[in-house]
Amino acid sequence: MDQEAPKLEELTFEQALKALEQVVQQLESGEVPLDESIALYERGEKLRSHCQARLDAAQARIEKIVAGPDGKPASTVPFDAE
Repeated sequence: MDQEAPKLEELTFEQALKALEQVVQQLESGEVPLDESIALYERGEKLRSHCQARLDAAQARIEKIVAGPDGKPASTVPFDAE
């Protein structure tokens, strides 16, 4: 694993997602020794958690934007509607 990887809190969502995809690819390859696999899995879990926190923060910001002046939702459209 790259010991010079940037700190998690410094990563953008996109950077963290790309790093997570790389971790998954390495783990799926089956070519990583067990100890390194465990370290990769731990890093992957931290990256997943970081991505989820960034998504949750974005959702909260969006919900705040669509709230009416009284603080109540101005719309009933769910956040993840397509």
